[in-house]
Amino acid sequence: MKILVSDDVSEKGVELLRQHGYEVDVKTNLDEQGLIDCIGEYDGMVTRSMTHVTAKVIAAGKKLKVIGRAGVGVDSIDIKAATARGIIVVNAPTANTIAATEHTCAMIMAITRHIPQAHNSLMAGEWDRERFTGIQLQNKTIGIIGVGRIGSRIAKRMQAMEMHTIGYDPYIPDERFEQLGVEPVDLDTLLKRSDYITMHTPLTKETRGMIGAEEIAKMKDGVRVINVSRGAVLDINALADAIKSGHVAGAAIDVFPTEPLTEDINPFKGLDNVVITPHLGASTVEAQIGVSVDVAEGVIAALNGEPVPTAVNMAPLPKNVYLTIQPYFDLMERMGIIGVYLSEGPMKEIRVEYSGELAKTETGLLTTAVLKGALNPILQESVNFVNAPDVARTRHISVKEIKTQDKGYFTDSVTVTIKTNKGEHSLVGTLFNHQEAKIVQIDEYRLDFTPEGYLLLAPHIDQPNMIGQISTILGQAHINITGMQLAKMTKEGTNIMAIAVQDDIPNDIMLKLRGIEGILDMKLIHVDTH
Repeated sequence: MKILVSDDVSEKGVELLRQHGYEVDVKTNLDEQGLIDCIGEYDGMVTRSMTHVTAKVIAAGKKLKVIGRAGVGVDSIDIKAATARGIIVVNAPTANTIAATEHTCAMIMAITRHIPQAHNSLMAGEWDRERFTGIQLQNKTIGIIGVGRIGSRIAKRMQAMEMHTIGYDPYIPDERFEQLGVEPVDLDTLLKRSDYITMHTPLTKETRGMIGAEEIAKMKDGVRVINVSRGAVLDINALADAIKSGHVAGAAIDVFPTEPLTEDINPFKGLDNVVITPHLGASTVEAQIGVSVDVAEGVIAALNGEPVPTAVNMAPLPKNVYLTIQPYFDLMERMGIIGVYLSEGPMKEIRVEYSGELAKTETGLLTTAVLKGALNPILQESVNFVNAPDVARTRHISVKEIKTQDKGYFTDSVTVTIKTNKGEHSLVGTLFNHQEAKIVQIDEYRLDFTPEGYLLLAPHIDQPNMIGQISTILGQAHINITGMQLAKMTKEGTNIMAIAVQDDIPNDIMLKLRGIEGILDMKLIHVDTH
């Protein structure tokens, strides 16, 4: 597989991709047409904010499976178009958290004590202490818009400066505010009470332009405004007007609606109480290495068909939930594969029942893994964790989740039932020691086998030499048996045999196996998730 790196990222991430066997091309400064011309040969791409991955670029990426953003913001990627194509979009949301936090603190100090302006004055041969008299942060109120990963860390640091911290974030519960020592307020209250206002929100439909002329007018006289989040959250022209009028005492801005910020569109020219930096929030050595490695790991997982907890076009998962369910992903996908092989006719319903401890956690992504496994063997299109639910819907397959605290024989188990117009089949899977995947039941038959490689399922009459005849045919064809399980069926005098084999079984050998007297059925299942 080939991966395009379209922006400057740390070599550590590029090396990681190459170590995993991917061919990586670094081609920077490509415009839309340049991307369209070359993207068709790549399975994945890694970008930063300078690359705009438009719907046209995505349409041209016929092989594209994943887009990785080495950073947090993904507004330069058409998420809707990517999702419609089943392309996973991943970012690196945590690696630059400390860098952005520290840059925000530096910007606050810079506009409080006029540090850049005093430096420039002194370098010009002046000595003007009175002109650069600042204020103290102690006992001032800082309003934090967005009290997430970065906003919460800003609060902690500003509390150490003896500031009063208030915050607006409709997605944070009151308990979290209390834990952080931040007073929760609505946006209007924050605008009216704050001496400093700092923004730390993603760019969404709700946050685009959320601080404009109307909101700035509500701020108290002498307020100072800081933005190290996304440029389009703030109307910089309205802010510049408020600074010129004296309503806003100062501003520190790192991000802009249009980047790069050129002289002809810079509204802050000539304003000496403004500090601006060229999108440096994540520009530390540590952060650049971190986002590069994190996004590389996400791209690798996506190309391997694995779930990616940092995918932005999938339901986000808290880290503790992901760690709980992560060992089950491979088992769930393999159960979907086995289930669809067992079924006859088009699928009408897929039912997934979780029992024991699994029933207490978020399992939606595990159910998606079952869909991925069940749909991939029967469709030409690639089905992944992004598009599997939509593919099931378009094929009118009902998907149901059931949770029960009845632990049965195992602490945690999953039952997958696939219903067609000809009946239904169920299988039960579990993990031994939370590591070893096992199928322990098919329909009413108790078994114990590892779902991998090639699996031969053979219901048969319980009579001598059945195992011997099957083994002889496979041995003569040089097909190695790696495991075998035998279980009684409900019908008196019948058994079912589950035989794990190392290689595929040619059709002529399958015909010989089916021709054995006493064989009731013979299914070969290729349990392959890649």
